[in-house]
Amino acid sequence: MKTLTMYRPNTIQNALSDFDRYFESFFGDSILSPSARMFNHIPAVDIQETENGYVLDMELPGYDEKNIEVHVDGSSLTISSKEESAKEEKKNNENTGTYILRERKLSSFTRSFKLPENADPDAVNAAFKNGILNLQIKKRAESQKKMIQINAA
Repeated sequence: MKTLTMYRPNTIQNALSDFDRYFESFFGDSILSPSARMFNHIPAVDIQETENGYVLDMELPGYDEKNIEVHVDGSSLTISSKEESAKEEKKNNENTGTYILRERKLSSFTRSFKLPENADPDAVNAAFKNGILNLQIKKRAESQKKMIQINAA
């Protein structure tokens, strides 16, 4: 019986990936490594500092805004999926055929971040579009740069 398998040509990227797996067997998998995110379903995040605040973009393909929760508790920012999302996905798969290859999977997740001291936990705005969660976190007014006018004496 022939099965469908993933094509993996011999490339430098695959060699480096094999090298990475070799060391992971000794030192364990980092939570931020691509293989850890793939197998533990930890969404990838980009965080950028701007003059007025911070921008956090999280990749959440397959999720929608109804299944994502964002909580701010003091200086802790937590993003998680609701349990119903993972349960619903499992229920939907029970009535389908057998997978030959499966690389896309929804499951529940939680990621927490410590906000910088100059971030305003009361000024967090969230938007969700095309599978990307975008958080805008403003800096506190007192921590932003101010231009001081110099008067002639």
